[in-house]
Amino acid sequence: MTRAQIIGWGHTPFGKSDHPDTETLMAAAIAPALEHAGIDAGDVDGIFAGVFNNGFAKQDFQGALVAMGDARFAHTPATRFENACATGSAALHGAMDFIESGRGRIALVVGAEKMTATPTSEVGDILLGASYRAEEADIDGGFAGLFGTIANAYFQRYGDRSEELAMIAAKNHANGMANPYAHMRKDFGVDFCNTVSDRNPRVAGPLRRTDCSLISDGAAVLVLASAEVAATMPRAIGFRAREQANDIMALSRRDVLEFRGARMAWIRALAAAGIALEDLDLVESHDCFTIAEMLEYEAMGLAEHGQGHRVIRDGITRKDGRLPVNPSGGLKSKGHPIGATGVSMHVMAAMQLMNDAGDMQIRGANLAGVFNMGGAAVANYVSIMERVK
Repeated sequence: MTRAQIIGWGHTPFGKSDHPDTETLMAAAIAPALEHAGIDAGDVDGIFAGVFNNGFAKQDFQGALVAMGDARFAHTPATRFENACATGSAALHGAMDFIESGRGRIALVVGAEKMTATPTSEVGDILLGASYRAEEADIDGGFAGLFGTIANAYFQRYGDRSEELAMIAAKNHANGMANPYAHMRKDFGVDFCNTVSDRNPRVAGPLRRTDCSLISDGAAVLVLASAEVAATMPRAIGFRAREQANDIMALSRRDVLEFRGARMAWIRALAAAGIALEDLDLVESHDCFTIAEMLEYEAMGLAEHGQGHRVIRDGITRKDGRLPVNPSGGLKSKGHPIGATGVSMHVMAAMQLMNDAGDMQIRGANLAGVFNMGGAAVANYVSIMERVK
């Protein structure tokens, strides 16, 4: 089998962008990615575009928009992927399958979303497309309400963990201060994040504004190549493992506090990589809401069910802790343009492994984990990445 490796990347700033649509956002990230990888557009055998959309824009057919933004790709096969908030990772898996099956040698993975042109009240409803509308469409607060419901259930079973959620928010915002791509580079501190105020109101259930990730615009690109091609390039990041595990979508048909699909993805990935969790040097994890990061501590094996609060209290996931989680600032600080998120998380990890992460850098990073999920831990992707050259 020819294993696919990362040989370059591009990344626009996340936030409210002047780019009017995903067509221009994708083009803005692709050109620097090609330059970073040291290839021409004609070298690309396939394009794998991840965009959620679901109503953010009437223009769809997103795979074809890549060539509208850069005519050099007019005849390059392009396909669009969608898997809720894990759309970027789904596109990455499609591109890796393409290369590892021998159908191509170089592929682009392009993730993008334009969200800020849509009124906030409509964004929540659009994102509810990542829930089971037949039962969950009337949850107050839109998609945030889904995680507000999860946070309420967690508090009822394990006790009020509002302060620990604030500690997670404060950690990620502090980390994001060093990320030049981050939507919000402000160090709020725990007291602000733990206090309900006009500037930090409740959004859904016990979740405050600082417990929620940001509505953002942005695009990120990974350039993948076969191992043979990557060996001739200046850099190469390989995958010790990449796993996907799903769970049933409706909250009524599972114990969502188990995050069972996420746990399965982590178990499979660590086994495939032949490592233990403590062998990782950092993790980029899907903190769409702070309660999600706490549940992910439990799913990855840092704590037993109901004990995730101890992880943040003990400082384990701080940048100077035993296993830094979200040294990039995560979705909390960086922003969460849906289709771009999974691609961006892999870019952040690749930068760390190449010792190219600037002030975000974790010293001596050799192995990085990435966890990206769609819906409330419905589509769960884990990557274990390492530097090859």
